[in-house]
Amino acid sequence: MDWKAQIDSAKLPQHVAIIMDGNGRWAKSQGMARVFGHNKGVDSVRQATEAAAELGIKYLTLYAFSTENWNRPQQEVDALMELLVNTIAKETDTLMKNNVRLLTIGDTNRLPERTREIFKACMEKTQSNNGLQLIIALSYSSRWEITEAVKLIADKVKQGQLDISSIDQQTISRHLNTASFPDPDLLIRTSGELRISNFLLWQLAYTELYFTDCLWPEFTKEEFYKALVNYQQRERRFGKTSDQIAK
Repeated sequence: MDWKAQIDSAKLPQHVAIIMDGNGRWAKSQGMARVFGHNKGVDSVRQATEAAAELGIKYLTLYAFSTENWNRPQQEVDALMELLVNTIAKETDTLMKNNVRLLTIGDTNRLPERTREIFKACMEKTQSNNGLQLIIALSYSSRWEITEAVKLIADKVKQGQLDISSIDQQTISRHLNTASFPDPDLLIRTSGELRISNFLLWQLAYTELYFTDCLWPEFTKEEFYKALVNYQQRERRFGKTSDQIAK
């Protein structure tokens, strides 16, 4: 089926977030080490990014490395860091060519110095691009992010810069890593797992969730288009009734 042909360009989500899951299981199914799956998953990152850019989607957030992932075997963590460095260094020119801006969210101070430097260089080089904003979640978890936001708000109250009575939902949103981006319209999770895994908990309050059994290394442009078609078939009410939405 030609899923792309079914997409209504007038009803595209502004922001798509993806939990890229299943690299290890895919590698195991091939009789290979987990790292092989992570390497293969880079192709899927490229396909999802290209598809989003070509369609005109404004924001794409990819959950690349969680704070919990630091607990994985050191050999795998080291391999993932090396993969991140090599991928960004290799793809920077492609991002420039396609007018894509690279950004990161997360506790990036925990990343190895070389990883931080490579990402910083790419973000500086692409900062003037005004096409797709590609947001990589690195050393990220939502509970960490919300905790940091609470600390920032509490400090402003302590310093007399913020009155407690003025704190509202917008106040919290402004102190999150994602303050510059709209909340995701669509979250895609691959590999058949039915959970959010500490990802964008505040921001996903009214996000449409799409789960697929497809393992991340097998996630192609067609799979991305399929998720968008599914999204466009839904009615987003944001607490209202269908009749209210129809007016």
